[in-house]
Amino acid sequence: MSQVTTHVLDTAAGRPAAGILVRLLADGELLASGETDADGRVSDLGPEALAPGDYRLEFDVATPYFPRITIDFKVTDASHHHVPVLLSPYGYTTYRGS
Repeated sequence: MSQVTTHVLDTAAGRPAAGILVRLLADGELLASGETDADGRVSDLGPEALAPGDYRLEFDVATPYFPRITIDFKVTDASHHHVPVLLSPYGYTTYRGS
C-alpha cells in the first residue's frame, strides 16, 4: 500500500467525487498520479515509502471557481499519510485523515 492515500468527497452533491486526476510531487518532480475511483479514492498513489521531506498533492477538480487544488504537506517518518478533500463548487477543506 502507498504511504500516501487520498479521497475526495463532493459535499454539494453528497457523494464521492470520481474521475479527479491527482498528482503526487516532490521538488516539482512527479512521483505518481492516479484518478479517483467511484468511491472518490486513490488508494495506490506513489511509493510504499517516502523519504522525509516536503510533498505536494495536486487535484484537478475543475469546479466553477477552483481549477486545481494544491496541498503541501510534510513527511517526517514512515507513518501513513491520508489526505482527504471535502469539495464544493466554491470551497474546499482538507485534514490529516487516518
